[in-house]
Amino acid sequence: SSHSFIYFKVASLYSLYFISADLIRLGVGKLTRRAVIIIRKSSVEVSLVFLSDFSFFGAFSSKYPPSTMALSDADVQKQIKHMMAFIEQEANEKAEEIDAKAEEEFNIEKGRLVQHQRLKIMEYYDRKEKQVELQKKIQSSNMLNQARLKALKVREDHVRNVLDEARKRLGEVTKDQPKYKKLVEKLMIQGLLQLLEPNVLIRAREADKDMVDDLLPSVSKAYQDIAGKEINLKVDSDQFLPVDTTGGIELLAQRGKIKISNTLEARLELIAQQIVPDIRVAIFGRNPNRKFDD
Repeated sequence: SSHSFIYFKVASLYSLYFISADLIRLGVGKLTRRAVIIIRKSSVEVSLVFLSDFSFFGAFSSKYPPSTMALSDADVQKQIKHMMAFIEQEANEKAEEIDAKAEEEFNIEKGRLVQHQRLKIMEYYDRKEKQVELQKKIQSSNMLNQARLKALKVREDHVRNVLDEARKRLGEVTKDQPKYKKLVEKLMIQGLLQLLEPNVLIRAREADKDMVDDLLPSVSKAYQDIAGKEINLKVDSDQFLPVDTTGGIELLAQRGKIKISNTLEARLELIAQQIVPDIRVAIFGRNPNRKFDD
């Protein structure tokens, strides 16, 4: 028996096949035993080592002449070992290339995922930081508003204390009878000019009834001089102002349907609304943020 080595060019992938001779038909002959086919990708060439006698000379031998003939078993084994070593080396190189490429793709994908997650984390903490800043601003604003409300309450309490003190001191007005009598006279005239009614009932404290009776002539004359009208004044002897009233009078017309309260308490409440800004200035000083006065 003899062994032959055939070398020819093909375009194929890197593979090693051990195939049965009776399955190979190249159109040039028939193999009776086994053959080794080595395909090298780098040079794109194939080597066939036939391990038995075969008849192939014909069109195949004229197109692909054999490069080596009548190789010994040792040469064939040596050639096969060389081929196997070459295949193993190529496989190792290919495996290393695949590993390197896979490692590179892994690193790229890992870097992309890490960067993506880093951006998500940064966005998350940026959003949290903004929320914290907003909460701080809200808390600061709430605390500032609460402090302002407390300050305003303290100021209002001081103003209220001043007014309460003024109410307590209203009783001192009635102690000076001449001054108090003059005040009641003015309150009566002022109320009559508001009513402009021909018949008016005047209600006072029981302690002030005699004083009010004495004032009726002078009040009537003053009203006639100012309004130019006659007026009929009468002091209510059936009902008086409450005992806790500090002083002053009430004027009623149209059978009690119209009433004007000119007691000292009512006049204080009326004037208090107007003088509260002045009280604040007197206690706390002028507000530097206020540009205009009422």
